[in-house]
Amino acid sequence: MFWVFTALYLAAGLYLALGEGYLQGDALSRVADTRAALLSRDPHLAAIGFIFTPLTALAQLPLVGLSEWFPALTRWSLTAVAVSAPAMAGAVTQVHAIARERACPSWFTWGVTLVFGLHPMIVYYGANGMSEALFVFFVVWAVRRIIRWMSTDDVHDLMVAGFALGMAYLARYDALAASGTATLLVAAVSYRRSRRPEVAILDGVVLAAPTALAFLAWAATSWLVTGSALAQFSSRYGNAAILEQSGGGSTGGLSAMAFSLAEIVVLAPALGVLVMWCAVLSARRRDPEPLAALVLVAVLAFSALTHLRGMTFPFLRFYICAIPLIAILAVFTLPRSGGMRTRRPGARAVDRIRDDLGRGVAIPVVALLLLVAGVPVSGIAMLSPSLSQEQHALHAVVVPELGDRPAELRLEQEAIVASFDTERRIADYLDTLGLPEGAVLMDTVHGFPIIASTARPEQFVIPSDRDFVEILNDPAAHGVQFLLTVPAEGRGTSDALNLRYPTVHENGAQLGALDFEVVNSGLDRPTWRLWRVFD
Repeated sequence: MFWVFTALYLAAGLYLALGEGYLQGDALSRVADTRAALLSRDPHLAAIGFIFTPLTALAQLPLVGLSEWFPALTRWSLTAVAVSAPAMAGAVTQVHAIARERACPSWFTWGVTLVFGLHPMIVYYGANGMSEALFVFFVVWAVRRIIRWMSTDDVHDLMVAGFALGMAYLARYDALAASGTATLLVAAVSYRRSRRPEVAILDGVVLAAPTALAFLAWAATSWLVTGSALAQFSSRYGNAAILEQSGGGSTGGLSAMAFSLAEIVVLAPALGVLVMWCAVLSARRRDPEPLAALVLVAVLAFSALTHLRGMTFPFLRFYICAIPLIAILAVFTLPRSGGMRTRRPGARAVDRIRDDLGRGVAIPVVALLLLVAGVPVSGIAMLSPSLSQEQHALHAVVVPELGDRPAELRLEQEAIVASFDTERRIADYLDTLGLPEGAVLMDTVHGFPIIASTARPEQFVIPSDRDFVEILNDPAAHGVQFLLTVPAEGRGTSDALNLRYPTVHENGAQLGALDFEVVNSGLDRPTWRLWRVFD
């Protein structure tokens, strides 16, 4: 099952990347960072950056190293796809295991597995190289192990759940909400069973320790290297700065709350029904296992809260955990039964008493139908520009003939698909010049696709190079032959060349003469100018 879903997501990723040239910017930027860490003129591990957590980039290191001989691996973001595909397939196996360990009927177990694994949002994020795949895998893995721990009281289950949450934090910051909720839940369940606060505290510490270690290690490393422990908020390349530069983020109020609710509903239309249904059945059965789903609820609440406060963009992917949540709740509508195989049952292990409440065919059939009915709703929502800013261009590459799209929308979607064509052409042109090391000075705030696409990354001087500021202050004296500039607007206001030389894009700031200008074919991508530096 794992290999079949991995192959499916890889095939989808290859089709999008190589067949249509449709890449996600965030995935490509992490590819570029990883490439800079290995193959730039100043290779060092800290070049992966400290704006985002490092796991997505670190997982790509072995394959990115091969791009020295096979540049297409990074040019088309294939190294990122090679990480997201098995990660999302791992999430599918965890959902399957949750249903199997609850002793659900085989047909229902496979039905839930297929609906989850073939959900269009799950397929897309298994195929596009983004961090969501790793995050979903680790959080669902943690949920499964917490469910097991509620029956086995096995410290191994608790340790694995803690490890999974710690790794989830290294994939996305949202894991802090999941880990905090899981810690409180485990401590509460432990105290209710033992009536000993020290036991509850110890169980909570076992679960929370890996996340705490990951947080402290990453913050300390960032502080030692950059002088800032939380670069995500303080850096000019961080999320807060990007929101300010791009004019993104909500203004709060009921509209932001309604948007978050709408995103959750289109991804899991029957979620409200299954939440209430599971709550009633869980109370009547005295079954604590569905409480583990609160870990996923916490992630959704965190996404809604950050959007309400204007701290994130209105992106559908931030609510992707609604999909594993509704799949797991569907499993919980069936009664638990059968024993858990475990390495070492704890002192407070409980028997999973066979419960006849809800047995029969009706409940699993209805639960599965609710899941299946939501899939087309999600698929349609993914093609909506208002509900799905990042995915609606899939209309142009997957179902271009479906629906009567206005010409303006069709052209916009085609421009999104072509987002990085211009940067690839610039990289190809510079590669043909046979330039020496460090001949082109640019910032990667917009230039990351060039670093990902070039066959000669060592010809660029970029901000991760430790002598970047020195070279920026006097390009000609350090052998720089060209400057690549973008307009000082939007995200371009944080471009290092614009900050150092405010008029460089307009007139070269007396550093060089204009060689050529390239109008970008991508949507919301900058016009590039190449300046030949004066001797």
